[in-house]
Amino acid sequence: MAIAESFSRRFFGYVHGNNLIYNACWEDPRLDREALQLSSSDRLMMITSAGCNALDYLLAGAGSVHCVDMNPRQNALLELKAAGIRRLEFDDFFRMFGLGRWESAPFAYRELLRSELSPVSRRYWDRHIDFFSGEGRRRSFYFRGATGYFAWLMNVYIDRVARLRPCVDAILAASELDEQRAIYEELRPRLWRGFVRWLLRRDATLALLGVPRLQRQQLERDHKGGIARFIEDSVESVFTRLSLADNYFWRVYLTGSYSPACCPEYLKAENFERLRAGLLDRLSIHTTSVCQFLEQQSEPLTRFVLLDHMDWLGQHDQPLLARQWEALLRSAAPGARVLWRSGGLRCDHVDRLNVQWHGRRQRLGELLRYHGDWAERLHAADRVHTYGSFYIADVNHN
Repeated sequence: MAIAESFSRRFFGYVHGNNLIYNACWEDPRLDREALQLSSSDRLMMITSAGCNALDYLLAGAGSVHCVDMNPRQNALLELKAAGIRRLEFDDFFRMFGLGRWESAPFAYRELLRSELSPVSRRYWDRHIDFFSGEGRRRSFYFRGATGYFAWLMNVYIDRVARLRPCVDAILAASELDEQRAIYEELRPRLWRGFVRWLLRRDATLALLGVPRLQRQQLERDHKGGIARFIEDSVESVFTRLSLADNYFWRVYLTGSYSPACCPEYLKAENFERLRAGLLDRLSIHTTSVCQFLEQQSEPLTRFVLLDHMDWLGQHDQPLLARQWEALLRSAAPGARVLWRSGGLRCDHVDRLNVQWHGRRQRLGELLRYHGDWAERLHAADRVHTYGSFYIADVNHN
């Protein structure tokens, strides 16, 4: 067991230390918009991921958005998107980031985009701008990076093994939930074969999806049937209970591209122009840890989006997680709000953290005011539906 856990940790570290992991955000910003209730007075800190949601928060009215990520490749992706908004025409921008392939991308990069990037990001895209060229077996950018590689394998399975492409195309084109359900019932037995369930239990597979071991352990403990059954149940919910008409998260990984009618907000022409007209100036990008960023803040922050960071640090470094929350509490303005997600059905290790606050040790749960019912209602409508739980908490400075 110790050997397996050591190998799992090393493989996860290799994947996440040497690759672009997320080529698209896998958190539904529709939930976040309602929970954050953004205004021009809000200073928001978030983990960059693929940068899609950072642009969404600017469009939703945030006064400033600070993107923080230790992986410079994730920040390089957001920098490239920002450069594209500033220097490309919308149709070309959509070919690049909407369709995920544009044969002129390498030329446009050299002539228009490269000069807009930081030196670190230039070095990355100098080597990898061909991700967008449409060449090779993985023709779409959305089949690149760690999660993209998994998406590509999933499509190979759908097309060549299960031979489900007609069903997938039909379910994405369905106009009503009843039609979606009927198609899903047809494809279910051919999709969920024993090999697929076995694959979804492997740490190597989950590492490609950015799922740390703690998330797997939480689901093995709390969800009947473990993580493989949780994923199967999540997919069933997406395809039988929620409309796919605007579910761009699943569309892009099932087809390799967005469509003009089903895409993130930043890929819509009117929003592209709004970002270009000045909203993008409110964005700043920081390649550092969340803790280091927070400890350097002199101005209060009003909103925090931590993705599933509690699971990552909860697995690897509880003392650092406590230190990070201490820095967050110090940098939080009165009434500040924090959002995070968890792969587990519960994230109770957060409340049990002991933090130093006002000169004494306190349980973190005593310093947060949760909006549990609100979070559960929003979580039920999550178009991604792969997280086990969603949290909305206000910082209680009293």
